[in-house]
Amino acid sequence: MLKKNLKKLVVLIVAAAAAAGGWWYFSKKKAGGEEVRYASTAAFVKELAEYVETTGGVEPLNRIEIQPSSSGRIEKILVEEGRRVALGETLALMSSADRVAILDSARAMGDEQFNYWQEAYKPIKIISPIEGTVILKNVVEGQTVGANTVLFAISDRLIVAVGVDESDIGRVRTGQLAEIILDAYPDSRVKGSVFQILDEGKNQSNVITYTVKIRPARVPDFFKSQMTANIKIRVTEPKPALFVPSRAVTLDASGATSVITALEKGKPVHKKVVTGLDDGELVQIKRGLEEGEAVFYRGRPYRPQTASGGTNPLMPQRGKMSGQQRRAMQGH
Repeated sequence: MLKKNLKKLVVLIVAAAAAAGGWWYFSKKKAGGEEVRYASTAAFVKELAEYVETTGGVEPLNRIEIQPSSSGRIEKILVEEGRRVALGETLALMSSADRVAILDSARAMGDEQFNYWQEAYKPIKIISPIEGTVILKNVVEGQTVGANTVLFAISDRLIVAVGVDESDIGRVRTGQLAEIILDAYPDSRVKGSVFQILDEGKNQSNVITYTVKIRPARVPDFFKSQMTANIKIRVTEPKPALFVPSRAVTLDASGATSVITALEKGKPVHKKVVTGLDDGELVQIKRGLEEGEAVFYRGRPYRPQTASGGTNPLMPQRGKMSGQQRRAMQGH
């Protein structure tokens, strides 16, 4: 009689723990003496959005190379790399080939002649054709240059350009939000949006990719041209979805995908479910469970990650998903 009452009490404890949505260990001895442990948790709702994940680089939206109008000699440089310049601002002073010849002859005739011709024959001003940032200075003072020499390069704004596989490009639209993480600054996340999708694809190792351009909402000071960037483009709007730990999804006796919803006399009771996205830690349940319903699984209890942890339990770690572009899912 006492054994029957104890068995009844154990079943009641299991039911109470499942209803509370907490976790609880159930142990029993297998034939070989091995102890089997079960933990429980409750199915929960979390907002889910789908992402296309890819890589690319920081580059100028418009990059202009500045060349002299004729050959000559650079007399003075007025700007350095990283300097923000205005439209029409003088970047350098250059003597034409004729002025170089005259000044060199006048210098041999004395300071008076040299000063006269230096004032009478003005140097050529190298000016900026746009407002932007000097990203390249390719000359030094005193250097003789030709008409094809690149003196400076100026960028009007830095953007991020990425390659998206043709299997994913149909889901990418202008205006979609994106998250930018530079390899050099992995702890700094920059928001942006898609503003251009190029029509011509590129064949890279028998994979067709299309260039997608992303404009950062703001360009941080640490952005530098040619930096490698990891991008997540949000291709669906966030919507509520039901999740359970991946360890809770198993197969029943018939081989169907299921979860354990109860333990009766130490034996698991399976319930068939239809699953969705799986990041290796959490699985989306499309049908078969309701929010708050208890599920059991072998092993230690699932402990959800918190926002302070710095990682997102619904975002796959790099390398876990195959393909050049990986769809990612993220809870908000």
